[in-house]
Amino acid sequence: MIVFLDFEASSLAKASFPVEVAWVFENGDARTSLIRPAPGWDDWSTEAEAVHGISRSRLDTEGASVDVIAAEMTESLSGHQLYASAPSWDGKWLSVLLRAAGYPRHALRLGVSGDAFTDAARAVLGHDAAETVVAEIVSAVTARTEPATRPHRALPDAMLELKRWRLIRQEAAALASKS
Repeated sequence: MIVFLDFEASSLAKASFPVEVAWVFENGDARTSLIRPAPGWDDWSTEAEAVHGISRSRLDTEGASVDVIAAEMTESLSGHQLYASAPSWDGKWLSVLLRAAGYPRHALRLGVSGDAFTDAARAVLGHDAAETVVAEIVSAVTARTEPATRPHRALPDAMLELKRWRLIRQEAAALASKS
């Protein structure tokens, strides 16, 4: 099953760590959690906090431990196709989380949401569909659904990717029915 995943983080620095994670399955089932910093996770940016609105003290009181989150993620997400809008960043934070909990850093792997979008259009239109037609559908849906301001919270960001994936499938189906 397709799953869209997103993280929010302490900063964009090399020593950054995940502070929130969310994932949503293609059927709409979703999970989100704040993450209590593991020992040694000291990097903190007040600029990042201003963007996502999650304080370090809130993580300490409301966040789940990295062990719990990593176990839930590997149990729930293994065997599924995982995608993120920014897999280089989200993959970094996924790796930091997994390693802190004692899992191999590649126990879960992320693809780029754009690949899921392209695959969705091709699955409906047929694999011989013109590349330009597929690209136009993906581009139009992505542009049309870009919010004026992003919430910069993990669940709404993951849900946006699911919404786009569904709309791309719908638009591809509408185009296919006209052929």
